[in-house]
Amino acid sequence: MATASAEDAGRVATMNRRRFLSIAAAALATPRGAQAAVWEGRAFGAAVSMRLEGADPARASLTFDRLVTEIERMEQVFSLHRDSALTRLNRDGRLAGPPPALLEVLALARQVHDLTGGAFDPTVQPLWQALATGGDQQAARAAIGLCRVQIDAREIRLAPGQALTLNGIAQGWAADHIAALLRSEGYGHALIDMGEIAITGPRADRTPWRVTIAGPEGQALREFALRGGAMATSSPRGTLIGAGQPHIVGPRAPLRPRWQTVSVTAPHAALADALSTAFCLMDRASITRTLAVCPGAEIVLLA
Repeated sequence: MATASAEDAGRVATMNRRRFLSIAAAALATPRGAQAAVWEGRAFGAAVSMRLEGADPARASLTFDRLVTEIERMEQVFSLHRDSALTRLNRDGRLAGPPPALLEVLALARQVHDLTGGAFDPTVQPLWQALATGGDQQAARAAIGLCRVQIDAREIRLAPGQALTLNGIAQGWAADHIAALLRSEGYGHALIDMGEIAITGPRADRTPWRVTIAGPEGQALREFALRGGAMATSSPRGTLIGAGQPHIVGPRAPLRPRWQTVSVTAPHAALADALSTAFCLMDRASITRTLAVCPGAEIVLLA
């Protein structure tokens, strides 16, 4: 995976792995030559960096502290790598008093599930695990069905054998959340790397951002001028599980993705993230029908 260096972080984002998220949020112009404050850490099992242009170092430090707190809070809800609301739900089959963030993401997941004819389905987690570990795929397939998950503000309850993964939408939701937080802090220009999504506003010089979309082997597929909104890219073979299986799996036959790399733009990163995941499993006609009912969403690359 290639990431932007300190010199070109504000100009180019290269996307190749599914879980690399790049957010560029800009609400105000930033003077040329302004100093930048940089923070590096980890979130959602991946490296994270934040670069604030034109930032006062002392104020930037306080902002970074706030962002770290927010990332920790989101990890406590969505992570599959540690104790979280999601791992407890998967372990117990139910979760009383679910966090509002989890309810919000699941509500959007249901919308995208319906818009994509069921191609986007977070209940594929048991099938993913079966493919990764050589488990019982037939039993895992039998458990799939987002419509069988009971969701309300009092409790989330899974059907027997079910488990959820929100990896195809939670990172996008986090991107939207962090970008909004930075705007509320008044930062004119910021770059945050967390996964394979980009949110942008106007650059300081009002020229578009150049985003190079890369395939699963790291090869450049297209350079795109991103002027605003959000963009997400999914490459199913960017990460392999089990005996060389693509990490994006379908809820029904055919289970294997139809496309090698899919890039989608949308008004919000959570929607772009979910659509790019689902479109990997859909034929072109189905993708076209979905886009027709998703205002502002467009295909950038289908390869």
